[in-house]
Amino acid sequence: MPRADAPPARRTPTNRVFGDRTAILFLLLPTLVVYVALKVVPVAWSLGLSLFEGNALRGMEFVGLDNFATFFTDDAALHALVVSVVFAVVATVCQVTLGYLLALLYVFVLRRGSAFVRTAVFFPMVLPTVAVALLFRSLVGVGDNQGPVNDVINLFGGESVEFLVSTAGTMVVAVAMTLWSSMGFYAVLMYTGLLDIPEEVIESARLDGASGFRLVRHIVVPLSLPILLSSVIFSLNATLKVFDSLLALNNGGPGTSTAPLTLYMYRTAFEYAEYGYGSTIAVVLTLLCLVFTLAVFRSSSKRVED
Repeated sequence: MPRADAPPARRTPTNRVFGDRTAILFLLLPTLVVYVALKVVPVAWSLGLSLFEGNALRGMEFVGLDNFATFFTDDAALHALVVSVVFAVVATVCQVTLGYLLALLYVFVLRRGSAFVRTAVFFPMVLPTVAVALLFRSLVGVGDNQGPVNDVINLFGGESVEFLVSTAGTMVVAVAMTLWSSMGFYAVLMYTGLLDIPEEVIESARLDGASGFRLVRHIVVPLSLPILLSSVIFSLNATLKVFDSLLALNNGGPGTSTAPLTLYMYRTAFEYAEYGYGSTIAVVLTLLCLVFTLAVFRSSSKRVED
């Protein structure tokens, strides 16, 4: 038990700084200013513009919530919404699943020898998305500039397939392109989460007879659930906002059948100069990302309660 006359604990410089609210505010202020300027202000500006109709040339007219009513009766907007949601769900399931399988491969099979494989799989992530889209466009090309994919099909006696002239073919190429370019990122992200699982827990489960699929299902997956859910949220938000890769791949074609909500927003605001309606689409997209994020959080909280 400490003596009553013992001197008080000495406060270090770090304790003095983080114990001073003024110092904390002074340190956080630059970051808060940048965040508000780059995040909060644009969202508030878009929300305000969504209540108006027009552009800088013909003027802006206040229309209230009419733009939102128009959105839900606009067939083109609803189709773009469906394309965005379908692409996001399919790409997220594939990205997170393959990323998790790769992470398991890194941790339990390759182990210390996984550094080269991790680097090789992660490398497409650093490439420009437009360059990746043009690469995949050339891979599935037909005619005079036929790509290697159709060369392989021809090698086995099949006829060349024009992937980008159909909606289904374009979406397949788009999902494959997204997987190739980003699954390495999710693999590394979940790999770091798997490394946090205590080795003692794994060894104890193995001594109790758990191995292979049972070990992964009952031990590894529950313990890595937080990083798994984070990966789902990252992937959903990234794929819902996909734009440049689909634009470069097939310009949202054939026609507008694979145009996501972001491309429809761009064309509305910058090609047709409908700033108010374009801002409305941006607000809907923001709310859509928020709904998906809250749904994932809600499902995770229910799992924890169970």
